[in-house]
Amino acid sequence: MNQFRRRVLLVLLNMFLSFVLSAQAAEKQYILYVGTYTTGDSKGIYAYRYSAGTGELEPLGLAAATENPSFLTSDKANEHLFAVNETGNYQGQSSGGVSAFSMDRKTSKLTQLNQVASRGADPCYISFDRSGKYLLIANYTGGTVSVLPVLPNGRLQEAVSVQKNAGALGPNKERQDAPHAHWIEASARNQFVYVADLGLDEVLIYKFDGRKGILSRDQPASKNKAPSAFFSANLAAGTGPRHVAFSSDGNFMYVLGEMDATVTVFANDKETFRSIQKISSLPPDFSGENTAAEIAVHPSGKFVYTSNRGADSIAEFSVDSASGKLTLVGNVPSFGKSPRHFTIDPTGTRLLVANQDTGNIVEYSIDSSTGKLTRVGKMVSVPSPVCLIFVPAE
Repeated sequence: MNQFRRRVLLVLLNMFLSFVLSAQAAEKQYILYVGTYTTGDSKGIYAYRYSAGTGELEPLGLAAATENPSFLTSDKANEHLFAVNETGNYQGQSSGGVSAFSMDRKTSKLTQLNQVASRGADPCYISFDRSGKYLLIANYTGGTVSVLPVLPNGRLQEAVSVQKNAGALGPNKERQDAPHAHWIEASARNQFVYVADLGLDEVLIYKFDGRKGILSRDQPASKNKAPSAFFSANLAAGTGPRHVAFSSDGNFMYVLGEMDATVTVFANDKETFRSIQKISSLPPDFSGENTAAEIAVHPSGKFVYTSNRGADSIAEFSVDSASGKLTLVGNVPSFGKSPRHFTIDPTGTRLLVANQDTGNIVEYSIDSSTGKLTRVGKMVSVPSPVCLIFVPAE
């Protein structure tokens, strides 16, 4: 079977699986947890009951009081929720915190289990490794990444591995004054960990020992050279990589540039990434200041979405399944200011946007043929929303 036919079969299989999963998910109820900044009226993590069939959001109130829970994730069993506490001082250390909670999926309430240091100031992203035994943390101001073991009861242990990102800084003296880790996730086979560093204009790729939770560098420090990550995907100077998304088959990596509001497409050649396209996410007639914030690939693999803060829009891209390249097909208004985060619901039929500065969540339907977004339902209010995740309700 030639490569073209294999690609066609893979696309058809993904479409079929997406349809089946969407039909099953549409019958379910979910909890939408909302991470926030608590510098204003917010107290922590808020919750909504989400009806997948109708898209209706029912407010459930404050799920847990905690400081600046700016990014959230849950475990595979959906029994525990974890949040970074994006601060620069944790118990006298130059660090933020990471909090673990047990979830009551009937009431949505969260009970804090414990909290540990993130081992770097202002943690801004959290994800699990593929085994589900370790949490990976990106510390923005600290420029470090850390690995925290998770016990079976959901409690966190202190970091077993901490690495300081290093390399040549980008040209923007204000934003790229130091390494700034902004996103971190494990590779599909758990052999590597990818880190988007805004200050370095790189997606660093660390070796990862999934048995011990240890990150390592391939090249040690020498007299005339600082240590570097194993290898990396390099971006154009001044891009400011923020978040990363992958195609469903892992063949393409999409890197969102915060500072220039672009997506850089990389082809994956056995974990060696080759840049094949760079495309703007902005409307052609936009000329103001803008920073990009979030990127996601639709479960069908046919569409990519990003958010623009300044233009206050969601960019819609179509994906060429063979080449992985993107075409900008439109921008829709976010109906709020500073769309920092968005998520696609478990059915793949709706996209929800968190507008940080106007304190509202806006819902869109997704056209399954074109990927176009259409605003639906009622906006809901929550102070300073910056992260949205779904978990199944009971």
